[in-house]
Amino acid sequence: MRTDSSPGTLPAREHLPAAPAGTPVLDVVIPVYNEEKDLQPCVRRLHEHLDRTFPYAFRITIADNASTDTTPQVAWQLAAQIPEVTSFRLEQKGRGRALRAVWSASDAPVLAYMDVDLSTDLNALLPLVAPLISGHSDLAIGSRLARSSRVVRGPKREFISRAYNLILRGSLQARFSDAQCGFKAIRRDVAQILLPLVEDTGWFFDTEMLVLAERAGLRIHEVPVDWVDDPDSTVHIVRTATDDLKGVWRVGRALATGSLPLDRIARPFGDDPRDRDIEDVPKGLARQLVGFCVVGALSTLFYLLLYSGFRLFTGSQTANALALLVSAVANTAANRRLTFGVRGRGGAVRHQAQGLVVFGIGLALTSGSLAALNAATSEPAHSTELAVLVAANLAATVLRFLLFRAWVFPDRREDDPTPVASYGPTPIRAGDAADSWRDTTVQLLPVRPHDTDARDLR
Repeated sequence: MRTDSSPGTLPAREHLPAAPAGTPVLDVVIPVYNEEKDLQPCVRRLHEHLDRTFPYAFRITIADNASTDTTPQVAWQLAAQIPEVTSFRLEQKGRGRALRAVWSASDAPVLAYMDVDLSTDLNALLPLVAPLISGHSDLAIGSRLARSSRVVRGPKREFISRAYNLILRGSLQARFSDAQCGFKAIRRDVAQILLPLVEDTGWFFDTEMLVLAERAGLRIHEVPVDWVDDPDSTVHIVRTATDDLKGVWRVGRALATGSLPLDRIARPFGDDPRDRDIEDVPKGLARQLVGFCVVGALSTLFYLLLYSGFRLFTGSQTANALALLVSAVANTAANRRLTFGVRGRGGAVRHQAQGLVVFGIGLALTSGSLAALNAATSEPAHSTELAVLVAANLAATVLRFLLFRAWVFPDRREDDPTPVASYGPTPIRAGDAADSWRDTTVQLLPVRPHDTDARDLR
């Protein structure tokens, strides 16, 4: 369990230190599949732009995604002719798989990718990576849906793009504006921790990465772009849309069940004065109070509705006990997840048991109040009963918050021995994230012009 100010796996963002001469600061990956026609002009145009405008050393990596045409030979030739170009060969298709594999092998502190058709104007590349270099942001994306973007594409693709982003906003509460624009960048330290949690290996890879980053509190910078649709695109729209919807369902279910260990990729807060230490005020108290009050208000309404329903066929004491029991279970679950930020199923039974103890205290207060009311008058009005119960519940609520914070959900910080639920095939620990990540990806070796394989020379 963590609060707003508890540290995560990632350190605070800082400006990238000056790199030795020749060490690439930026690694731009171009994933390709059967792009023998467009690959060479794309790479040469990108290299010319970076060489002319980018103030740091850079590398261009061609990720050949199991191409069956002459794309591998074109990539080898480019790598032989241009020192800043490298080629990798993967034997399995999937844009997400290619990005994960190449980014894991890269030593550059800033990792980016773009589509081979260069639909996005390259003048947006420096604004894309500058916030990552400066330490301002963790990820950066090009957005075709920003107000100042200029986009040329047909109505069909426009409708699909906007509909997809509306689905993301409605189902996953995504706040970024464009999930599928092939123009993104990420800091390598973030990628080492974040990408092992991303399951998808295809086109949904981008969306899943952004949703997890946003839910973990990482900062995503958006750059308005000028974008011209490629009429020769080989993307299968229907199949891609179907896979994306399946991915939305999978990620939404994982978020709802709390099975994602997002706390371990959270950053500590930086220089925001609102997050500085204030004497005599426990960290996270303000946020917890707001969350507790919201949950408490909803729980009280739920309790009163239950009491009114039970009171139709039973006495006041029995109706009060039943309504308080049901609402207490719901209240503990809601406060566990929303107020105190506890995710996963670990300790849930213990928390509910402790919550029932707190419920017993609340029951004693409210039952005692009803007993006192019945002693004062033999037949109290229903409105009077509700008023007494509201007053008793206010007193019980204050005590409940103190017990929840100090006993049921104490802030254990970094010494909490409770294991965090894992997500995906391989559990990732902070100390060995990079190593275990590499163990689960394709083993890659640089491809040089003289390295030939009979299987690749098709």
